Amino acid sequence: MKTLRTATCAERARAETARSETARWQSTALAAAAGLTLLTGALIWGLTAGSARALDIVDSPFLEEAVGNGTLPPVSLRAPQEPLVVRMDRPGQKIGLHGGDIRTLMTRAKDMRQMTVYGYARLVKYDQDFELVADILKSVDVEDGRSFTLTLRRGHRWSDGAPFTTEDFRYWWEDMAHNEELYPVGPPAFMKVRDSYPDVEILDEVTIRYTWPDPNPDFLPGLAGASPNYIYAPAHYLKQFHIKYADKDKLQAMVEEEGQRSWASLHTRLGRLYRNENPDLPVLQPWYVDTPSPSDRYVFLRNPYFHKIDENGLQLPYIDRVIINLTEKKLVGGKAATGDLDLQGRYLRFDDFTLLKQNEKSHGYKTLLWRIAKGAHLALFPNMNHKDPVWRDLFREVDFRRALSLAVNRYEINRVVYFGLALEGQNTLLPGSPLYKPEYREAWTEFNIKRANAMLDRLGLKRRRMDGMRMLPNGEPLEIIVETGGTSTEETDVLQLITDGWREIGVKMFIKPLSLDNMRRRVFAGETQVSISSGWENGLATAAMSPTELAPISQVQLQWPMWGQYHETNGNAGEPVDMPAPQELLDLLEKWYRAKTIVEQREIWARMLEIQSENVFSIGLVAGVLQPIVVRNGLNNVPEEGLWNWDPGAHFGIYGMDTFWWDRDALKLTQQ
Repeated sequence: MKTLRTATCAERARAETARSETARWQSTALAAAAGLTLLTGALIWGLTAGSARALDIVDSPFLEEAVGNGTLPPVSLRAPQEPLVVRMDRPGQKIGLHGGDIRTLMTRAKDMRQMTVYGYARLVKYDQDFELVADILKSVDVEDGRSFTLTLRRGHRWSDGAPFTTEDFRYWWEDMAHNEELYPVGPPAFMKVRDSYPDVEILDEVTIRYTWPDPNPDFLPGLAGASPNYIYAPAHYLKQFHIKYADKDKLQAMVEEEGQRSWASLHTRLGRLYRNENPDLPVLQPWYVDTPSPSDRYVFLRNPYFHKIDENGLQLPYIDRVIINLTEKKLVGGKAATGDLDLQGRYLRFDDFTLLKQNEKSHGYKTLLWRIAKGAHLALFPNMNHKDPVWRDLFREVDFRRALSLAVNRYEINRVVYFGLALEGQNTLLPGSPLYKPEYREAWTEFNIKRANAMLDRLGLKRRRMDGMRMLPNGEPLEIIVETGGTSTEETDVLQLITDGWREIGVKMFIKPLSLDNMRRRVFAGETQVSISSGWENGLATAAMSPTELAPISQVQLQWPMWGQYHETNGNAGEPVDMPAPQELLDLLEKWYRAKTIVEQREIWARMLEIQSENVFSIGLVAGVLQPIVVRNGLNNVPEEGLWNWDPGAHFGIYGMDTFWWDRDALKLTQQ
């Protein structure tokens, strides 16, 4: 049995800090004796000199008025009986103070879901070593990779004060996932392993067990994702919109009042925990949205029932409000440079860095540079499912893809566009991954025009006498249109540098900027020849993480969208894989899911990485590009060095945005 426990639970705190705690509490006792005022509140266990003692849970002054007038219970009735004690043990991280606002920018109301990402409260989550630990849950016991016993924290409550219990899991599983009107095709696919759903056992109000016939290595990572899989819902709130529990006449009246088609559509619209679009929907995040849409300014308030406290007993989050103003994407860099916000990473680009640095002193902020942790910041994707058989056959020639890669001067791209600060190479794992090998990143990346030309000659792609450009087998010119879906000039700047190298091998490039949606539609339809986009989302994978990005399983994989669609739809759309190497990747992915040991999983990863390296299905350009992060002076616990990654990472989430705090002088400014 493998037990996944909270890395910062009270037991670990006692084991690791008994001596320092003894000294601290002795000094506290002396302070009390001297007549100093001590903070009071709910109690958790601690240890001093071998005997039990009480640690006060401290409420935020932000909630004093609500507690005083009786509209909110005191913290002694709000905090869980078994809170998560957060240790401030990251280098540079300090225990903080309550209070203040954080201002940030988004571009549309839809982006409010980013607060679920940044808040990063999950049943289980990734710590900063990318290991899974319990968070909302007290613990998880895993047996044979197929049985998962989840234990909740006693006394934990939703943001509206209602108890968070296994009833919320039962409601989601029985009344939502198995309701044909809410889930017409049955429970979501992430709950299915080899066509089998789990046996779900409610053991008591804080314990629930999920058991599959076969191992389910995706279960816990799915719960920890930036956009997590939800297996619970606030039953006490949503039952009023469910046909099984609500008065039918009242429910129909609500459906009509809200302009919905049915009770199911009403239930779905009001119950999406990830989206932060319903201020009445209770959450478990550090902040909850207090602003209905539409608006150009959204306010998120501290969750008074949040399950975390710091080592001094202060209930987290430290920050009372997060204020999100909407603006145009192109204005974010300028607003950051003029001090209109406190924390920003999203929408900033590396080419904003110079402007941001120039304005730091005059506007009271600092600009950090975090590494983007994708397999490639930019990569080229030849469409091996192109509808034209001539182009399709050419893109499936491994030596053609290799030749295109050899004709890319990555050194020049890095120096000209990224000031030499990026990591050159293919779309693969980063050095921070335990699976990384230099040969994966270096394969077919030398700038070698002579070798590339020789490869194209062997493929029979002849040059025209007049301009030296090559011709396709059907006699048409070898002219490749590379389509972009970016909103900045970064992609076109990179492509302009590649144009010269490709011209030397007789390949003429045209650049076609599009919106991201239009580019994807054209790729899916087999109309795009080559596209440029970012590479693998997770460049820091471990053997225990699913290698799904390496196999053709999704339509959004731009190099083989039809194969991915075929897999996604169980053969109802798209095309079956008809190339040996991609088929081997699919077979290896299936084998990974059957693997019973980490050794087997590591071996499978290695083979899949080798296949990707040898075949150059995507042509990586650079990785590890630096992401500007703007932080107002006085905002603490934002790491000087970090990784800006979606999943795993959740951008700010993995660094505990609920532990960011203002020092006293800065706090005064935020309250003016």
